[in-house]
Amino acid sequence: QVQLVESGGGLVQAGGPLRLSCAASGSIFVINTIGWYRQAPGKQRELVALITSGGTTTYADSAKGRFTISRDNAKNTVYLQVSDLKPEDTAVYYCYFKNWEYEYWGQGTQVTVSS
Repeated sequence: QVQLVESGGGLVQAGGPLRLSCAASGSIFVINTIGWYRQAPGKQRELVALITSGGTTTYADSAKGRFTISRDNAKNTVYLQVSDLKPEDTAVYYCYFKNWEYEYWGQGTQVTVSS
């Protein structure tokens, strides 16, 4: 089992920055993938960005340019840095972790961008 603890969400102003963190603990394999999805009101959950234990990143087209994903393998923690926040970034952001074929989700952290 893997536990995920997210932090960093809240109410932020449009144009500002935001950093989300997600710490993983438990049975973590050396080779894994961790990252973020989000779900806006009335919409399906969608990929934001992923990063492998080797450092390979994947970004949704909507996240390219303003979102940066990084990880600290020693802390089993992933970060999502967002710049120039927009009202359409308002969503619940979920941490995602994949060990081999097992997938885990965090509880989600609300990000609300005010214009």
